[in-house]
Amino acid sequence: MSYIIDGHNLIPKIPGLSLAQLDDEARLIQLLVTFCQRKGTRAIVFFDKASPGHQGGHAFGAVSAIFVSDRRKADDAIHDYLAVHKRETRNFIVVSSDRQVQRDANSLHARVLSTEAFANQLIGCMTPKVPDSGEGNPGLLSPEEVAEWERLFGCYDN
Repeated sequence: MSYIIDGHNLIPKIPGLSLAQLDDEARLIQLLVTFCQRKGTRAIVFFDKASPGHQGGHAFGAVSAIFVSDRRKADDAIHDYLAVHKRETRNFIVVSSDRQVQRDANSLHARVLSTEAFANQLIGCMTPKVPDSGEGNPGLLSPEEVAEWERLFGCYDN
């Protein structure tokens, strides 16, 4: 499965990212590169309102970024991409919470995932996993373990 992503629709759903940041697109692309490497998948992310001279496609490993001219919307570019690749759309997951983008994707037989759901997957992929100790508090020390570490390192009050 490959992801087709409405980039500016996703950015506000990622903690620490904002459309007001100058490097919001670059930061999202970096997160997507890591996500794709870890998941063994590919993604195409569409951004609208590209500044003059910066529109077009750019490859970043398993992630392709399409910067759409300020005369078009990313939503339309996503629709056009799906229409051109209609034989492959069953292999695409379209990430957007825009209802029109979702309808277009469904009508072309692509799967749809909301930006909120994908943001949770993305965050989950980036969060380091702490081994579960099997005692209900994965990765947390018990009071007895804390006391033992304090004793070993001389971190106790007199």
